[in-house]
Amino acid sequence: MPKTFLKEYLQDLGRALEQIRPEEFEDFAGELQGALSRGAYIFICGNGGSGATASHFAADINKGVSYGRSRRFKVISLNDNLPTITAYANDVSFEDVFVEQLKNFLSPDDLVIAISGSGNSRNVLKAVDYANANGGRTFGICGYGGGELKKACGKSLSLESMDMQKVEDAHVVLIHCVMQYLRDRAAE
Repeated sequence: MPKTFLKEYLQDLGRALEQIRPEEFEDFAGELQGALSRGAYIFICGNGGSGATASHFAADINKGVSYGRSRRFKVISLNDNLPTITAYANDVSFEDVFVEQLKNFLSPDDLVIAISGSGNSRNVLKAVDYANANGGRTFGICGYGGGELKKACGKSLSLESMDMQKVEDAHVVLIHCVMQYLRDRAAE
């Protein structure tokens, strides 16, 4: 029955959302606020649904938080330049689609936010490793207990859920939550 399925799905999603640790959310908001204070760029990347979340998050912060403000966030989704991504994927490797872009743009103290449902996406991990080795700050948003991403990032927010769709749903809730938090606290 569709009604029963919906009820069970939403209950499972509720359990996934309950796994969010408030201190990790505080770290997440703090990293974003720190980047704004430093005038640093924020680069976001992910694959599949996480890539869509990266693009969505960049739009929410660039417009939803920054519009009308004199002090603005500078957010770039590494997922949004499709010609660049496909050129690197074709001519170099898919593992390098994000790291090669960072080599063009990353400066010390910039923030890289890596989103991975499994926490084990190799191209996301390569971007994090590069940022860590070149003075960047790194924050992972992951599920499945965090995987390798949780270990690689300076800070992270991870869920224990092993259901990719619930993890991705929770990640969208998180970006909306932090977007509204920042919007309501942004200095003019």
